[in-house]
Amino acid sequence: MPEISRRTRELGTENAFVVLAEVGRLQREGKDVLSFCIGQPDFPTPKNICDAAIRAIEEGKHGYTPSAGIPELRAAVAEYLGKMRGIEIDPEWVVVASGAKPFIGYTILTVTDYGAGHEVIYPNPGFPIYESQIIANGAKPVPLYLREDRAFAFDPQELADKITDNTRLVILNTPHNPTGGILTAEDLDAIAEILRKHEHVWVYADEIYSRLVYDGEFQSLTSREGMRDRVIIADGISKTWAMTGWRIGYAANRHLAEHFVRWVTNTESCAAHPNQYAAIEAITGPQDEAEKMKRIFHERRDLIVRLLNEVPGFKCLSPGGAFYVWPNVTEACEMIGAGDSEELRRRLLHEAGVAVLADIHFGPRVPGEGQHIRLSYAASTKDIEEGVGRIADFMKKNRR
Repeated sequence: MPEISRRTRELGTENAFVVLAEVGRLQREGKDVLSFCIGQPDFPTPKNICDAAIRAIEEGKHGYTPSAGIPELRAAVAEYLGKMRGIEIDPEWVVVASGAKPFIGYTILTVTDYGAGHEVIYPNPGFPIYESQIIANGAKPVPLYLREDRAFAFDPQELADKITDNTRLVILNTPHNPTGGILTAEDLDAIAEILRKHEHVWVYADEIYSRLVYDGEFQSLTSREGMRDRVIIADGISKTWAMTGWRIGYAANRHLAEHFVRWVTNTESCAAHPNQYAAIEAITGPQDEAEKMKRIFHERRDLIVRLLNEVPGFKCLSPGGAFYVWPNVTEACEMIGAGDSEELRRRLLHEAGVAVLADIHFGPRVPGEGQHIRLSYAASTKDIEEGVGRIADFMKKNRR
């Protein structure tokens, strides 16, 4: 057979989907498995949003659109993003795509050159597609470590130390996947001060969980002096309105929008036409359901943190946002003789019927930070109680 490219051989993946497929196989075989591995709201998309998509289809809005997105959606997004962040955004700076994820690749492609030694600083642990896209597009990945003693933020001084003349992009994610950590106002002030000294560096601000902040208010780097034009804001409809499968995301930047449009044209042509009208309704319509989902996530966060901290060997910080917890399971692994968090993950799946993700699914373990697993609390209260109960029983049964 002809060979495939090195780029493809080395391309990473998102292990949440890999584990989800394994969970599906086990469930089809009749195994009783509770899954906490996928970051997907377990609520239905609000009815008014579904009705807007149906209405668009019935009105014949199901063809190609401009690659940048329909003007009505770009205008709605500009007002929405700007109001949340306290800045002015022109609709011409907004580009719509099939989800927010494509903008990770589009940004790296736009600001780095393959094999030129350009560096991209990204959070570790972090959304695995960051590192995957950095490598696939020929840049050098530079991990920025998140620290448990900082509630899974990073030390701004570590960022300053990692910036070089070759740095072209810094990726920020707040609230953060997989830890649920947030960057505080003080963190962002310090980050902005550092970046003002390095005008050659762009910033990709992954703010897909911006509406899911439980401790304090959402903060964005874009509101800091001198940052708006250098920051690519990436957000979307998936998490806030339970619309993961609708695949509508958007990015905003004054200088890079025109380049993103060309990437969209070269890849996906445009986002799905009726779904763009659904997104308008999500953003501009009643927000009661979105706020209700947030309240429920908040309640679930408090529940799962309390229950996990009652499990022998588990230590779980309360995350400031998103819908993930990142418990430290170093002691738990020692208690049952598991070599690491990945072995614990496999045993929880096959022996306890609980699907979680291990820290190694989100990048190399941070030196000195121990072992962690991720659970998504985008699951019912009943499943959370039963799932953590199964974990507790497993620990008691297997404790040495």
